[in-house]
Amino acid sequence: MPIKYVKNEGGPTLGYSTESGVGILEVDGKFFKDLNKDGKLDKYEDWRLSPEERAKDLASKMSIDQIAGLMLYSSHQAIPASKGFFPGTFDGKPFDESNAKPSDLSDQQKDFLINDDLRHVLITTVESPKIAAEWSNKAQALVEGIGLGIPINNSSDPRHASIASAEFNAGAGGAISMWPETLGLAATFDPNLVKEFGEVASKEYRALGISTALSPQIDLATDPRWMRFNGTFGEDPKLTTDLARAYIDGFQTSDGENEITDGWGFESVNAMVKHWPGGGSGEGGRDAHWGFGKYAVYPGDNFEGHLIPFTEGAFNLSGKTKMASAVMPYYTISYDQDEETKENVGNSYNKYIIQTLLREKYGYDGVVCTDWMITGDEPESVDIFAGKSWGVEHLTVAERHYNVLMAGVDQFGGNNEAGPIIEAYGMGVKEHGEEFMRQRFEQSAVRLLLNIFRLGLFENPYLVPDQSAELVGNADFMKKGYEAQLKSLVLLKNQEDVLPIQKGKTVYIPKRYIAEGRSWFGHVIPERLEYPINLDIVKNYYNVTDNPDEADFAIVAITNPEGSGYSREDVEAGGTGYVPISLQYKPYKAEYAREKSIAGDPREVLDRNYRNKLFTPPNTTDLDLIMETKKVMKGKPVIVSLLLSKPAVVEEFEKEVEAIIANFGVQDQALLDIISGNSEPSGLLPMQMPANMKTVEEQFEDVPHDMECYIDSEGNTYDFAYGLNWQGVINDNRTVKYRKEKIEK
Repeated sequence: MPIKYVKNEGGPTLGYSTESGVGILEVDGKFFKDLNKDGKLDKYEDWRLSPEERAKDLASKMSIDQIAGLMLYSSHQAIPASKGFFPGTFDGKPFDESNAKPSDLSDQQKDFLINDDLRHVLITTVESPKIAAEWSNKAQALVEGIGLGIPINNSSDPRHASIASAEFNAGAGGAISMWPETLGLAATFDPNLVKEFGEVASKEYRALGISTALSPQIDLATDPRWMRFNGTFGEDPKLTTDLARAYIDGFQTSDGENEITDGWGFESVNAMVKHWPGGGSGEGGRDAHWGFGKYAVYPGDNFEGHLIPFTEGAFNLSGKTKMASAVMPYYTISYDQDEETKENVGNSYNKYIIQTLLREKYGYDGVVCTDWMITGDEPESVDIFAGKSWGVEHLTVAERHYNVLMAGVDQFGGNNEAGPIIEAYGMGVKEHGEEFMRQRFEQSAVRLLLNIFRLGLFENPYLVPDQSAELVGNADFMKKGYEAQLKSLVLLKNQEDVLPIQKGKTVYIPKRYIAEGRSWFGHVIPERLEYPINLDIVKNYYNVTDNPDEADFAIVAITNPEGSGYSREDVEAGGTGYVPISLQYKPYKAEYAREKSIAGDPREVLDRNYRNKLFTPPNTTDLDLIMETKKVMKGKPVIVSLLLSKPAVVEEFEKEVEAIIANFGVQDQALLDIISGNSEPSGLLPMQMPANMKTVEEQFEDVPHDMECYIDSEGNTYDFAYGLNWQGVINDNRTVKYRKEKIEK
């Protein structure tokens, strides 16, 4: 696809497709793209003007249909669109049966770009960086030739997770640099490291054609049972605030020749911070992706505390961009927190939470985008993954769009069709008149366009695919990610300094049983028995044996207990479906749970309590694996590698093992570098580890640091900011700073 470049002396280089019909204007010795092909220089085409002036001019020229398209954020798109959540067709055929290239646009993608004027696309898996860049170029060339020539603002959920079994080679690159999960970044307690992650990730995103990050997730994870805990920076307001600020500064800031204005530029990526006003206090630890978790509750009266990472972090940056350019509210109903209308509706529908608090009290004027699928219809059963119109289930789809717009929201996540937004516009005209609604639509259009103008996409949205392939996952970025993984590992126990264990010894690693499970979308994942660590990597450090008698030590790799808090089997047995979420491995009876739920739904179950109900985690076998290994090792050291997506009750096995290393998603190699002494542990717990399930049930969903913490056989307390190195309990400037904050609170 032919792309031409025109260089401006002392100004931006313009990139345009020769097939789009866009011409180049010369004014006062400078060059500009004639995006609307009218032969004259419009304000929005003039890169000498401020992004604000340009956005206002362009918004005034857009039709209501075009603004409605700008308000859409696509459903998940894979490149090629052959697999994943929403597979596409190519000239009516599935990808495998067509002659399409992996970088070609699907029929569905062309449809929503051309017919629905959609300009915000959520990218999921990509076959390679080069193909992602080629796809981006084709998509940008298509929209450049349509209407006003508005570029696409592609986005991504976090995509820098580590592949455990992959090998790290200091001189080699990869598909993208690998870092710990967000909770692992928090375990470093290092804002500078988190900022560096943002700087690396933003360069890789831009090389993939991605200009908005649907991150960071800065909810305070104040309930230890929440399934999205590992996407956060933990439960502490001060740590989360500092890391949120660093992350966003890293993503959004361009400097030097890449800066266009106010810190924004060609290396900037918009940060869509989530989830306002905090989603970490779901009742019973349940999650609002499903109807069974729609209520966030505040028994500790700490609603205001959950705003701190936003108001003091994301909206108060150290860098020139000043605040996160976009915000995503969570699905939850913030139960009984609306001080104006007393409405209990999902946060994006709540005018008090969006307009009064976010817009007026805290002065936020960036983009507000709903979480995905909130305008869709509620499913038949609360455990089915579908629409999440919590609190407004009785309204039509168009009425839901109207309520969201009137609450002060700009954009609809996961919606590909402009029709309901245009219908909502008509409702507003009837209620408020044409002038009011036109102004309301232009207000959102300006916010949305600003985030495209500031990144230089109107001047040049095109990539050089070979350069993208070289930059993404380059050796330097891979090394930085790996070093961050090492810093994220937390040594919880090291009895009699059993670690490090010198290389060349013989290790026994038992296979781990993984019970049948279900994906987010309800697809069955079959049971399996497998080695939890890549033995080829282990062999670079130790001899491996399947005979415990021959081993010098054992490594048992497990995860924390899992559960959603809802059981179809309980319903079939005549119950309400609501069951405990357990952080212990043995079967658990919820005798300390609250007697009556705080929130409930008269259309389903009003009292969602689960008191005295039994629950057994699907990975209760992890505990059996430790005990069996302890037995067969006959007193020789047993090391537990504990992969944590949230806190766990370790009381059931801690006394039986010599060492415990907690990790939050790292390559196996990083774990072995710690065990062998190649690297010294320095991570700290970004959350409390509970003593038992009694303290979990009795803590308040909305309050941090309110559990009794586990004390191990060595006398160490597994509290926030605890961790060991080879000398013992870590006491350094990080623990001083953040433990002090905790005590003062």
